[in-house]
Amino acid sequence: MDLDAFIPANLPLAPAPGVPEVLLHMAGPRSGLMRLAEADPDFASPYWARCWGGGLALARHVLDHPETVAGKRVLDLGAGSGLVAIAAMKAGAAGVLAVDVDPYAVVATRLNAEANAVLVETRTADLTDGAPPSDVDLMLVGDLFYDADLAGAVLPFLERCASAGVAVLIGDPWRAHLPADRLQTLAEYPVADFGDPGGVLRNAAVFSLLA
Repeated sequence: MDLDAFIPANLPLAPAPGVPEVLLHMAGPRSGLMRLAEADPDFASPYWARCWGGGLALARHVLDHPETVAGKRVLDLGAGSGLVAIAAMKAGAAGVLAVDVDPYAVVATRLNAEANAVLVETRTADLTDGAPPSDVDLMLVGDLFYDADLAGAVLPFLERCASAGVAVLIGDPWRAHLPADRLQTLAEYPVADFGDPGGVLRNAAVFSLLA
């Protein structure tokens, strides 16, 4: 299926909740995502079609504090919809690489970046078992600690990055597997998290990873 046609036709653009500076193609009741699942046996959960609390908090923080990313080479790990990557570019990053293991997320990120008139480089890859990137100043991580296995892969990679001199910022609504003892809280934001009833906000925070 042609995602470049399907996503704009079925997932309308709308401002991200609490981050109206960023427009995203987001799923609704009639988005027809089941058609993607029926057409592709490898289709995974379409997390890229919805806003997650950690990403919303991190995007809000970056836009409110552009000095966080200004002039820096940024990597958005587990980019999903590309929300955080787009926010970083809007806030003045020198460049952003958005990486996700899901090729659907990578297409969604590219389309969302185009809708926001920013240039975001994209890559389909799992970086967690590799060496820290040598051309990155700042790693942004929105909401990757919801699953024990995923957290167990992500945290050692982020620790290697921090040891190599890459700054790491994490946005998370206090998921079960968040390594809170390794983090310093920088700010908190009320966010609308995927799966919560409409209008309900929860607290999410932005953290720096302790080197």
